Amino acid sequence: MKKGTQLLALALLLSLFTTLAAHAQDGWISLFNGKDLTGWKVGANAGSFTIVDGTIQVAGPRAHLFYEGPVKNHMFKNFEFKATVKTKPGSNSGIFIHTAYQEDGWPSQGYEVQVNQSHTDYKRTGSLYNVVDVKETYVKDDEWYTEYIKVEGKHITIKINDKVVVDYEETDVDKRQGDMKNKFLKSGTFALQAHDPKSIVFYKDIMVKPLTE
Repeated sequence: MKKGTQLLALALLLSLFTTLAAHAQDGWISLFNGKDLTGWKVGANAGSFTIVDGTIQVAGPRAHLFYEGPVKNHMFKNFEFKATVKTKPGSNSGIFIHTAYQEDGWPSQGYEVQVNQSHTDYKRTGSLYNVVDVKETYVKDDEWYTEYIKVEGKHITIKINDKVVVDYEETDVDKRQGDMKNKFLKSGTFALQAHDPKSIVFYKDIMVKPLTE
C-alpha cells in the first residue's frame, strides 16, 4: 500500500472513531435511516407515508406510522426526542409519545404533540394536544424547524426551535374525561400522524436520547 493511500485510510479511520465518539458522548440515536421505513410500522392507509428526498412525506388519509425498531425495543419512558419538520400551508400532523401500535383509528394511548401552523384547528405546533394548547404560531409553513420533546418522570417539555412552548407537570390524570381518560404518561413508542388528505408534512433527522429511568 502506498504511503498516500495509507495516510488517507488512517484519516478516514480517525474520522470514523471521532464520529462514533461524538455519538456516544451526546447520546442521540437516529430512528430514521433516510432511505426507507425500516423500523417503522403502519396499519390502515399505509400509502399516506412515503420516502421523498431522504424525508418521510406524510400525505394522505388518516394513518399513523409507529416506531417499532430495535432502539430500547421501541419502549421509551424518559427521553429527549427531536425531529426536523416542514409543513405545507393548511396542513395538520402530530407526533405521538408513550403510545402503542394499533391497526387503525386515532391512537388511544399516549399524548399527541401538535404539528400545525395554518390548519383550521387553532391548536398550533408544540401543543400538548387537549392538555396544554398553544395558540401562537412560532414557525412558518414551507420552512424547516426543530420540534423537541423531553419526558422525565411526570414532566413534559416541548420546544420549537429551542424556544420552550410547553412546560407541563402531569398531576390531573384522575380528572380527565372522554377520549383523554386513558391518555397519560406510562411508557411506549413514537408515532407520526397523517391527519387528512389535504395535509402534507415532511419529517427528517428523527432522533432520540434515552434518559435514566
